[in-house]
Amino acid sequence: MLIETLASRHVSEFAADVRAGLTKSGQRELPSKYLYDEVGSALFEAISVLPEYGLTRADARLLEKHARQIVGLLPSPIHVAELGSGSGKKTRWILEALSRRQKTYYFPIEISPSALAACEKELAQIDLVSIVGHEQPYLEGLRTVADGRADGDHLLVLFLGSTIGNFDRDAGEEFLRNVRNTLRPGDALLLGTDLEKKVVDQILAYDDPAGVTAAFNMNLLARINRELGGDFDLACFRHEARWNARERRMEMHLRSTCRQRVEIPAAGLRVSLHEDETIWTESSHKYRIGEAAEMAQRTGFRCEGQWVDQEWPFAQNLLIVE
Repeated sequence: MLIETLASRHVSEFAADVRAGLTKSGQRELPSKYLYDEVGSALFEAISVLPEYGLTRADARLLEKHARQIVGLLPSPIHVAELGSGSGKKTRWILEALSRRQKTYYFPIEISPSALAACEKELAQIDLVSIVGHEQPYLEGLRTVADGRADGDHLLVLFLGSTIGNFDRDAGEEFLRNVRNTLRPGDALLLGTDLEKKVVDQILAYDDPAGVTAAFNMNLLARINRELGGDFDLACFRHEARWNARERRMEMHLRSTCRQRVEIPAAGLRVSLHEDETIWTESSHKYRIGEAAEMAQRTGFRCEGQWVDQEWPFAQNLLIVE
């Protein structure tokens, strides 16, 4: 009964978000979090190994090289909560470094049950690490973890892969404030930020020649068809990646190649799309080196350390709660 209730709530929230986004005046949108169902998560894992998409490898290189140093700057005992764990492969370096000094609880927080299962499978064999997954939105899951810890336990929150870039800049800072307000003094946030680079490299990262990112983006429409009874004709859309220089962000859109009408019964929605009209599905804001420290100061943290990858400009930023 509980599983049925959760599934029903998910469909209801998904339908409401789709309705709100597709009826928005001006630019139609779909929330990027819905890119990550079981199919989308698998496609993103494939994207992460593409030669054009260097972000994931840069993220992992920094963690592999600097995990011991990062952990050495943290208080003990400390447990780990990860917002959007994915498969958990990159997290291994932090957990293994922690396991050398203490028993650690690791709390992956994900809205994708398949990603949670993959994460638990990937990390289950690390000594002195116990995994307790939470299938919840980021802040809801983080509050659950923070409220359940013992008085003397500190918390390290991982927000890797430049997921912060999916937020508009003001919304990203508000999100960091909400994270800060959930934590105690001495707790930490390890924040990944993708740095600005050549525009041609950025566009290739979001529109690879093999078409994997296009399939990832298109799967959002397929998911609406599967879960909400929609009748999107995927052949009538094409993937588009844009660099927005004013906002310093990459954008993913789905462009309608013809005038068409789409019906989504579970959302109680009929939508008419013009030829060349787009649905905006994701943003990825890019940062400059000093911006993480500035955001930290404005949101109640201090930047204790920053590590930058030279092969693919990307930064890991260790923020401590003041």
